[in-house]
Amino acid sequence: MPVQGGSVLLEPVERDDVLHLLRMRRRRECAEQHDADAEHQDKDQCDDEEQLTHPPSLAVIGNDVLTFTVMARNNARSESAHATSARPRSLTFSRSIVLVGMMGAGKTSIGRRLAARLGLPFRDADSEIELAAGLTVPELFARYGEPHFRAGERRVIRRLLDGPPLVLATGGGAFMDDVTRAAIRARGVSVWLRCALPVLLRRVALRTSRPLLAGGDPAEILRRLMAVRHPVYAEADVVVDCSDEPPEITTDKVARAVEAWSPPHILPVRLASTRYDVVVGEGLLARAGALLAPVLPQKRCVVVTDTTVAALHLATLLDGLAQTGVTAAVIAVPPGEASKSLDSFGRVIDALLGASVERHTTVVALGGGVVGDLAGFAAATALRGLPFVQVPTTLLAQVDSSVGGKTGINTARGKNLVGAFHQPRMVLADTATLATLPLREKRAGYAEIVKAGLIGDLGLYQWCETNGRAVVADDRAAQAEAVLRACAFKAEVVGDDEREERPNDGRALLNLGHTFGHAIEAELGYGGAVLHGEAVAIGLGLAFQLSAKLGLCDPAVAERVIGHVASVGLPSELAMLNRRFSASRLVELMRRDKKMRDGRLHFVLARGIGAAFTSADVPPEAVTELLREAGAEA
Repeated sequence: MPVQGGSVLLEPVERDDVLHLLRMRRRRECAEQHDADAEHQDKDQCDDEEQLTHPPSLAVIGNDVLTFTVMARNNARSESAHATSARPRSLTFSRSIVLVGMMGAGKTSIGRRLAARLGLPFRDADSEIELAAGLTVPELFARYGEPHFRAGERRVIRRLLDGPPLVLATGGGAFMDDVTRAAIRARGVSVWLRCALPVLLRRVALRTSRPLLAGGDPAEILRRLMAVRHPVYAEADVVVDCSDEPPEITTDKVARAVEAWSPPHILPVRLASTRYDVVVGEGLLARAGALLAPVLPQKRCVVVTDTTVAALHLATLLDGLAQTGVTAAVIAVPPGEASKSLDSFGRVIDALLGASVERHTTVVALGGGVVGDLAGFAAATALRGLPFVQVPTTLLAQVDSSVGGKTGINTARGKNLVGAFHQPRMVLADTATLATLPLREKRAGYAEIVKAGLIGDLGLYQWCETNGRAVVADDRAAQAEAVLRACAFKAEVVGDDEREERPNDGRALLNLGHTFGHAIEAELGYGGAVLHGEAVAIGLGLAFQLSAKLGLCDPAVAERVIGHVASVGLPSELAMLNRRFSASRLVELMRRDKKMRDGRLHFVLARGIGAAFTSADVPPEAVTELLREAGAEA
């Protein structure tokens, strides 16, 4: 066989050789089928080898692999052979189903049945490699070594996945290869057939064709392989536990699991400096290790959370990380805005350094906006910058603060006056966590959703008017759509002005309502008297009222905004806080805001819904007059 640089060239072979290779492959497949089914008393017989006298047509794809234009007879049993009454409903697949797992897990046996059940072609990666190379897998290992075998395996699997959807059984080591795993993640649905050691031992005990089992104790070798491979197999999209049950039952379990699988929504954020994904869906904490695996520089992290969130969600996150071998230390701070302080920041930094973090140790923020801002700022500064992941658990954090890279803490002089831009590697927004939020927190988060529509998306605002109450009432579908819509809007704005450097509009538009809101928060303190979202909700109404006062929009528009904010239970006017405010004091606090430029107040105003803009030409007396009309004292 020709070789080049030590690698096997997979090239066309003569017809007689093809007959020989097909017979060889069928003998191997029959042996594997017998081994896998013997435990279940399966009575299926292998097809007569004489059927190979008239082989299917051959086709050559590039120089990598031989494939067949007709393969159903050789690669997939007829559906009637293993039909059961528990058949899943008809499905249409746009992605291949890729079975992964240890040797002896039954990938080939279950794969054939699953393919027949779903009406898809079946391929076995090892058989395809053997057919193309003209050597068995043990022979390839012996002659060229495992690295060269994996290189060929990588090309074959990529080529198969580039074609129409199919069911693909892979070798036990295939999923361990980073490139192969990425190709499967991009083009397929990976299914891990997870088996206990005793089950695997019984199935492989009589096999002599396993290179990795040669010359040693199978139990010890399997145990060692499982310790290494299981954390990587756990990155599969679907995990199905298999036992000594009949293969038809396992096939049913796999078919139902694939049918029930729903991929999370992925929203890419593209910036000048980097790019990352916002992943939105239910149950993401339990899958955190698998979802974060592509972006973690090392399998070690530090989780920063607050004590309230820790009691609700920390165990699930840690278990999800541990499944893929990620170890985690934990830093917990008290809940609430008071933790966004210099003192808390110092304690978090000290804890990170005490945990002996390295440059590749990832900081994971598990919690709301306070935890995300605090942990992100710590990550930005410790060792001059650590990798950072956002796992927001509040509606406000999922729709706003977790996206865009703004991190920081408060001081006695104002909100977010100390901080840094530090983009996350990924944002995991598990919408299931919203079910544990108090109603007040959900309403506060909703303010940031409606804000996005008011800035520049009339369609989103109209959607809010129709669905706002459903969002705060725990309608899961409405919440997921709200998170996706708001994040998509923010990603577009941030992508155009990552560091808020434009002199007008740009990212500064996201401050609609915030100049008023931050002043209200600073005046009342950060002890929970007013939530950030509540202050922003009042600020939205004031921003539109100021726009109307300056003749920029119809007063009826301001009333429409205030009415909608009130309809979901948010405070919509300053007087609703039942506190005494001084207009001059609030204006003074606004002058301390980081949005000041050249000593002048900057506001986000609007000419209508979805038509916001920034302005530095707002007369201070107009702001004071508006605040007094809203109930503030002089």
